[in-house]
Amino acid sequence: MGFGLLLLFVFVIVPLTIILLTTWFLTNKKIFGQALGVFWLCILGFVFIGSVTQWLTQKTNLERKDYHGQYIINRDYFPGKQTDWQYNNFRFEIKENDSLYFYVMDKEKIVKTYRGVIQTTKTYNSARLILNMEQPTHHIINDNPTIYRSAWNFYLVFYSPKFSNVYFKKGQWKVIDE
Repeated sequence: MGFGLLLLFVFVIVPLTIILLTTWFLTNKKIFGQALGVFWLCILGFVFIGSVTQWLTQKTNLERKDYHGQYIINRDYFPGKQTDWQYNNFRFEIKENDSLYFYVMDKEKIVKTYRGVIQTTKTYNSARLILNMEQPTHHIINDNPTIYRSAWNFYLVFYSPKFSNVYFKKGQWKVIDE
């Protein structure tokens, strides 16, 4: 509970409750009891709405196992020919044994595979991904990604000297027409 909420509780909610409760018992009028009920229903409603809002907007805390899976180019951010070409040419997968396979493709055909392993660091609330790739490696996976999290999922952004930011999300790869 924050300090401001504590002050509100001590100096407004508790005194108002005591005043309404005392007035209700002394006057025996229903209006004071109803006002007390409405007052507390509003307080409980605000607490409920605040809790639900916090639950819906808090960021996902990732663990190492959350990174396991297949990743494809996220075509939602910058749709167009370049993104479709990247989608058909790059994808990667992180297996449960923490090995990483980055695929350079020509649509369905895998042209080259770059191998590596992942580690995570837990210096923050959420685990951060660290790539250890065999050298030489592809320019997209030359550095560790930036991880962007929302309440429901996350995506990885790699910096490429040729393409600038390259966005990956978890998903099943399917051929698309450019």
